[in-house]
Amino acid sequence: MSETLFSKIIRREIPADIVYEDADVVAFRDINPQAPRHVLFVPRRPVATLNDLGDADATLIGRLVLAATAYAKAEGFAEAGYRCVINCNGDGGQTVYHLHLHLLGGRPMHWPPG
Repeated sequence: MSETLFSKIIRREIPADIVYEDADVVAFRDINPQAPRHVLFVPRRPVATLNDLGDADATLIGRLVLAATAYAKAEGFAEAGYRCVINCNGDGGQTVYHLHLHLLGGRPMHWPPG
């Protein structure tokens, strides 16, 4: 996998507003938020897209989801509700090819998004 912006954030080579981290996941506020609460949850181990995951990665994807839900609960917006999104490749809206989960909250979410 190529070097990404997220890899540099994980290594603290470029600044980010990091709000959560554990052994497997780093989370930081999105620089172009689409909701009042918009945080990206990124695995420390680089994986380009959802398509690159295998059976052995079930724990990794679970850690991303559990970290996002724990953050929403800790920040007090879990009960009101939130959205978790993982984009895959260009047509799916992925722009950084390091797997990441968008946690969006702080306002009512609509479908289609907007």
